[in-house]
Amino acid sequence: MTDLSKAQQANSQMAEAKSANPSAENTVRPNAASSWLWNKDLAPIPRNRRTWGTYNYAALWIAMSVNIPTYMLASAMIAGGMNWKQAIFTVFLGNVIVLIPMLLNAHAGAEYGIPFPVFARSSFGVLGANVPAVLRALVACGWFGIQTWIGGEAINTLLAAVRPGWNHPWLCFVGFWALNLAVILRGIETIRFLQGVTAPALLILGIAMLGWAYSKAGGLGPMLSAPSQFHSFGEFFAFFIPSLTGVVAFWATVALNIPDFTRYAKGQREQMVGQALGLPTAMTFYSFIGIAVTSATVIVFGHAIWDPVVVLSHLGNPIAVVVAMLALLLATLNVNVAANVVSPANDFSNLYPRKISFKIGGVITCFIGLLMQPWRWLASHGSYVMGWLVGYSSFLGPIAGVMIADYYLVRKRVIATDDLFEHGGIYEYTRGFNWRAIGALAAGIAVALSGLEIPALHGLYPYAWFVGFGVSFSIHLLLMPRKQSS
Repeated sequence: MTDLSKAQQANSQMAEAKSANPSAENTVRPNAASSWLWNKDLAPIPRNRRTWGTYNYAALWIAMSVNIPTYMLASAMIAGGMNWKQAIFTVFLGNVIVLIPMLLNAHAGAEYGIPFPVFARSSFGVLGANVPAVLRALVACGWFGIQTWIGGEAINTLLAAVRPGWNHPWLCFVGFWALNLAVILRGIETIRFLQGVTAPALLILGIAMLGWAYSKAGGLGPMLSAPSQFHSFGEFFAFFIPSLTGVVAFWATVALNIPDFTRYAKGQREQMVGQALGLPTAMTFYSFIGIAVTSATVIVFGHAIWDPVVVLSHLGNPIAVVVAMLALLLATLNVNVAANVVSPANDFSNLYPRKISFKIGGVITCFIGLLMQPWRWLASHGSYVMGWLVGYSSFLGPIAGVMIADYYLVRKRVIATDDLFEHGGIYEYTRGFNWRAIGALAAGIAVALSGLEIPALHGLYPYAWFVGFGVSFSIHLLLMPRKQSS
């Protein structure tokens, strides 16, 4: 019997058992499940606990998109020489592109109720899944550190507005870090509450920032009149490609671990429609605010300011500064926990399910985030885009390539969920590792990063996510038999 037919048979038997006994669908560890591979946080979510609808997913993306790094991603393009039309096009195109792997990976979460690291076991093996999970987790830890540093800056600015002379950014950084830790310890439902409450309020804040820039600069005309700094298409294209890769990389993280969220979906339609409505529109809208406000700072202050915390510190009215910073803090807290803690918490739990719970994984994320030195990546718009975003996309593109090729073309979307938690099951491969998948992953990463070491291949690096995805996708299909023997 092939692994696909075994998976189909197992899922059929599971469906019959649940039909006969609805209470059987719970998170009690199956008898065959290894204690090293199972815990209640990694177990499939029962149907009766999948309550997230279209609004929850749209609101999740609105809340996660309306944040300072989104603003800085767009404003960095203006600072790098694009005009507003070029920057908006780049942001929109990048988010449409990343939405494709996002929805492809989301299917397994909604279908089987499993998180990303468990889903990865089907392609990389029950132990090999730790390789992509840890790579994804480390990127998330870096993002956690970046968001926490930005939140600390916002607190420092807020306190300086109400207490002149205050300037203790490191103390504020540690304080915001502690606040994130407190939210993590309260669990996943706190995330759902935060994104449902903050999404409408943060849109209002964005509109208010745009109104401020409109008033100060004398209208949209002056705000958006700055021409492109590129003198030829070649100059523009050389900046456009890494910028587009940066936009794709911005959410390439969640494009992998989106099953961590869609496992709570009522159905496929709810998560697909919610994400399709929420991600491109919210990112493009808030990016436009970053572009317009950054353009306005050239008129108001004489030079482009790409950091919104610095812009808002110049509002002049202490009350306005306090209100704006509180809103930005809420946004940063929400996106930090939702986008940068859920995935690594599950990934670290996957390393040692018997001992590491979701909450402990979240705590680990907090401490590693401190070690990633986020202030280095925010030193300039160049280090933010080319160093951080494009750099880590070299790892995430290949992971997505392997997982999408495996799920859709090798397994035809059929997974035996019980075997994901068993040693000796169909996802055991070679002592828990699928070396074909790991080889395809390594090849994709090597090619994506080759431009950093080999001068003749330097042009590949700006395309890192796309190159890595294509190489790993193709090699995995070549190495993996479509039907595996039992």
